[in-house]
Amino acid sequence: MNPLDIIAEFYRPGTRIYKILVQHGKQVADKAVNAASKVPHLNPDLNFIREASMLHDIGIFLTNTPEFDCTGEHPYVCHGYLGREILENKGLPKHALVCERHVGVGITAEEIKCYKLPLPEHDMVPVSIEEQTICFADKFFSKNGNLIVNEKSVEDILCRLKRYGSDKVITFQSWVRLFK
Repeated sequence: MNPLDIIAEFYRPGTRIYKILVQHGKQVADKAVNAASKVPHLNPDLNFIREASMLHDIGIFLTNTPEFDCTGEHPYVCHGYLGREILENKGLPKHALVCERHVGVGITAEEIKCYKLPLPEHDMVPVSIEEQTICFADKFFSKNGNLIVNEKSVEDILCRLKRYGSDKVITFQSWVRLFK
């Protein structure tokens, strides 16, 4: 399976959003594969990590995110579960779960209900080592419209996560210990 073929079904190659999505996917894939190589005893599937990293944000075109030329009707926070639906329809259920579970360091059903998030009310938290690795790697890179992306520091990521609760910080710190 070639992730670029799937991306090209939903994003026209050569467009700005295609370039943003592919660049981000490659950065996350490289970081995730590197992180996974630090835990060979957990037997991570490196090929799956590379594929799913490329596809984890496939749902962004369905969001209303003008800075990425996305003119969909949904808020950006919805891109994970929207991507899950896309990849489930393509017969890729494991890849689909990565889409849904990578947002933040995961979102619980309780948080969705408490904060009235526009998401289906169920846990969207990375479970498998592959899901955790991709979620971890994704935090180091932000997509932006100018295609210039610098890798964030662990300290910067932790600072940004604080506003979502100490449990999010603790989760990311556990990943830092595991994957560094």
